[in-house]
Amino acid sequence: MAAEKLTRGRLIQILVLMTVLVSAFIWRTVTYNSPEQEVKVEDNAKTCLLDTQNCQYTSSNKAVELSLLTKELSAQTPIKLQVSNIDVKPVGVVSGVSMNMGTVPVVFTKQGDNTWIGEFTIPACTHNEMTWGVDIKINDQPIKAQFVVKK
Repeated sequence: MAAEKLTRGRLIQILVLMTVLVSAFIWRTVTYNSPEQEVKVEDNAKTCLLDTQNCQYTSSNKAVELSLLTKELSAQTPIKLQVSNIDVKPVGVVSGVSMNMGTVPVVFTKQGDNTWIGEFTIPACTHNEMTWGVDIKINDQPIKAQFVVKK
């Protein structure tokens, strides 16, 4: 192919291909939306540190409290999270903040009248410490908290 002469048909083929590629590049550049612009759903949720204190939020004019029942947070051991003073079952997901380790669902069971206990297990990591975030939704209201897990 390198030894062939540049014919009129070959030149038209090259120009058409270049036009398609340049058009695709310009289209992707013009229509690009950065991730910060797309994800604005949970900006109003405040974040607290669960490993230093309990977290309190207001949901439906009630004071909702989050607390970790497990005191020694380590990887590959069950961790229990308590959500107090709510009537409906919360939905929760745990995900890595300091690095992407996927998401872990929180399985909630009812404990008493207005208390829910969520249980989850954090996967192992090569780092000695890793920051994790828990996102909980109660009646479509987001609640965020963070905690540090040691190896």
